[in-house]
Amino acid sequence: MADIPEKIDAIWIHANLATMTGEGPYGRIEDGALAMTDGKITWVGKTHRMPEDLKRKTDTVHDAQDQWITPGLVDCHTHLVYGGNRSSEFEKRLQGMTYDQIARQGGGIRSTVTATREADEDSLYRQSLPRLLSLLREGVTTVEIKSGYGLDLDTEMRMLRVARRLGDTLPVTVIPTYLGAHALPPEFDGRSKDYIDFVCREVLPRVAASDLASAVDAFCETIGFSRQQTEQVFQAAQQHGLQVKIHAEQLSDMGGAGLAAKYGALSADHLEYLSETDAQAMAAAGTVAVLLPGAFYYLQETRRPPIDMLRRYNIPMAVATDCNPGSSPVGSLLSMLNMACVLFRLTPEEALSGVTRHAARALGIHGQTGILAPGRDADFVIWAINDPAELAYGLGFNPCRQVIRKGKNTI
Repeated sequence: MADIPEKIDAIWIHANLATMTGEGPYGRIEDGALAMTDGKITWVGKTHRMPEDLKRKTDTVHDAQDQWITPGLVDCHTHLVYGGNRSSEFEKRLQGMTYDQIARQGGGIRSTVTATREADEDSLYRQSLPRLLSLLREGVTTVEIKSGYGLDLDTEMRMLRVARRLGDTLPVTVIPTYLGAHALPPEFDGRSKDYIDFVCREVLPRVAASDLASAVDAFCETIGFSRQQTEQVFQAAQQHGLQVKIHAEQLSDMGGAGLAAKYGALSADHLEYLSETDAQAMAAAGTVAVLLPGAFYYLQETRRPPIDMLRRYNIPMAVATDCNPGSSPVGSLLSMLNMACVLFRLTPEEALSGVTRHAARALGIHGQTGILAPGRDADFVIWAINDPAELAYGLGFNPCRQVIRKGKNTI
């Protein structure tokens, strides 16, 4: 146990704690207590076992009145910085128009690229702000934000600056990721090799030098980039000291997850078509599987990620919104808990682990947040629920009553 400092900023007593440490169901501590100071958790345990001098070191003791406290939620896969929206395309698809027809009319990802390129930094910030606020109201204290709707140097850098700005102005930890290998921009039509060379030789070095991203992502898919092109991106990323992650096996099995594991990727995301060979490689590398039920739902997919196989190989499963304008216009991580259970057959405990400790691991910050334990950031949420399973049980309800991030009350 960490040493108890001379001064305690605040204590919560008579709380039910879902520590999510992996020690018993939910890491449950009933009638528990939590102390914090200087933005860090300093003590966790049963209220009646609290050291005698702990209360004497603080003037602030909160009675949680049997409410539940969980770690702050972590949304480890979003694309929430972008210009415009594609609601008109959503309507057209429901009227029978195919994705290819919409694309030929200038729609699809290219419409988002156009709108994002046309938006200045302030406009992108204003458009992205409500999307992030929606997540914060449900207890999200950490969020990953990818670029990937600029596909040129200036716009990609602008998106990453907006992501940083959101983290600087709102009570949330933002982890920006560079996703240059997301799609082929119109000026590189028919020249995917040239575009990947551009990403690796011109944009990625600038991103690394600016310290605007901690990781590099790539979309390895039949409609994205080949395994060889993805490997080229990974090699360039590692040369610049950046971690890697991947969109893989969403529509087909291209071996992307195995490639990601080869490079020690933080995560492989989607994974509906994951093979057993690649699952074994992920397990050996410690690569997290990130499940994205929002995209599965919006695209009306029928092939689920191989959950039983992920369990068999003890691969950590994270859950995220995939907030984006095309395949997952989702602003509710709590809804993803429900969908992960209903659509993918996760248990409520697996789903909650997926937005706390496993999501933190998918971002490489599991030593900082994701569980309630001494030494971790004081990121936690107080919920008006009777059992942690309720967070996945309901759809459209928000029982969040208070959010603490790095020791400061945000809601």
